[in-house]
Amino acid sequence: MIKNIKFTYILLVIVCITLFTSCEKSDNFTASGNDEIHLFIWRAMNNYYLWQSNVPDLSDTRFTNIGQLYSEYSNFSSPRDVFESLRYQPGVVDRFSWIVDDYVALENSFQGINLSNGMEFGLVRYDNDATKVFGYVRYVIPGSDAEAQNIERGMLFSEVDGVQLTESNYRDLLFDDGTSYTISLADFNDGNPLANSTTVSLSKTQLQENPVAIVKIIEEGDHKIGYLLYNQFSSSFDGYLNAAFATFQSENVTDLILDLRYNGGGSVNTATYLGGMVTGQFNGQLFSKEQWNTKVQEVIDASVFENNFTNEIVNKDQNQNIVLQEPINSLNLNRVYFITTGSSASASELVMNSLSSYIQVSSVGKKTVGKVQGSVTLYDSDNYTRTGDNLASNHTWAIQPLVLEIKNKDNFNEPNGIIPTVAIPENYENLGVLGERSDPLLDRTVLLITTGSRTNNFSKTNFLDLEEISSSKANNPLRNNMFIELKK
Repeated sequence: MIKNIKFTYILLVIVCITLFTSCEKSDNFTASGNDEIHLFIWRAMNNYYLWQSNVPDLSDTRFTNIGQLYSEYSNFSSPRDVFESLRYQPGVVDRFSWIVDDYVALENSFQGINLSNGMEFGLVRYDNDATKVFGYVRYVIPGSDAEAQNIERGMLFSEVDGVQLTESNYRDLLFDDGTSYTISLADFNDGNPLANSTTVSLSKTQLQENPVAIVKIIEEGDHKIGYLLYNQFSSSFDGYLNAAFATFQSENVTDLILDLRYNGGGSVNTATYLGGMVTGQFNGQLFSKEQWNTKVQEVIDASVFENNFTNEIVNKDQNQNIVLQEPINSLNLNRVYFITTGSSASASELVMNSLSSYIQVSSVGKKTVGKVQGSVTLYDSDNYTRTGDNLASNHTWAIQPLVLEIKNKDNFNEPNGIIPTVAIPENYENLGVLGERSDPLLDRTVLLITTGSRTNNFSKTNFLDLEEISSSKANNPLRNNMFIELKK
């Protein structure tokens, strides 16, 4: 388990270091405009950013006083531009750090709360025109407008508000600040969908999604297989996750399928708990270990960055009050099966990678994203936490920089993504029903469990393997994120 006290310790040490290594304030300099926000961004990145030593502008000696820093960034158009200027090779090395101007929305997203119409979808290139894009419905959140409008998994759409989706316009059409849009449903047409006459108008509201989406038992011969569709590592639902494993425990499952095909990640704590639910026989042993930047590593004992298997969930709020404490329901398995796609990232990959040091891990689907770094939310307060002294009251900017790389006990991770045991894409023409054998990925996983066959011929489908370029989840505040929580 990752102890909250660990992050308190890191904060205290780093804040003390900052007092002596960062540029000093002087009464000769008066902040104006966004100067104080720029100062917060620079100091937070200087302290915590994983690649701090690789960015000349983040050097401890870059500025000798605050006035120099104010002057350097005074001509930047926004705090976002300042943050982007401090990232190390964005999109190449640092693919996942970002900044937000509304940290409340970010906090909500970590707990599965987003402004959403409830239609979770992927975006795919056309087969004959790579500039065109179509959407396919992955699933629908219960209680949402999409459910009320009878949107269902497997539906395709090619137009939004009457405009054909393309790689250059999908963000503006689907992910702008508007709260409604109209989609035109489409027919597959051999991978080049054509809009039909059906349109559906959808409205966004604040929704909280329970990521423990499907829990069931599949019996096949001598195998009693537990199946879990799990869509986000959210600590708010750790109790639901543990309850799912209580069901598997009571049913004496012989095998387990964790369907993480749409799971872009989340809490490292929750990932560690899930590892203990799958196993149980490794309590207290090393689950994963973190590598922070040189400044942090030099002053913190290495054991602080070790995350161990645990047999108990202990979750606390920002004020260190216990909100959930219960024993973990463990299955003591020696093998586990995953379903993955190109949307499986960060904490999903962490569980797979960490368990592979102890038990047999197999997967069916597509290669995962390859996100092996973790981030933290840093706020404009004295110690960079939400509850820290002097939290800025005039803005809600926060940064979510990558601060650590995480590996398994063998010091290994998969930065290029985890290649599946059996490669098989989603069938956009006929996705099937999640949790049912009509879903080609689930059907193929059951076949792997019962026969051991690793051949990847699509004997029942023979469908197109088209390129997915984005998804609804990749554009919400959480994105493909793996995070830790800094507590005061």
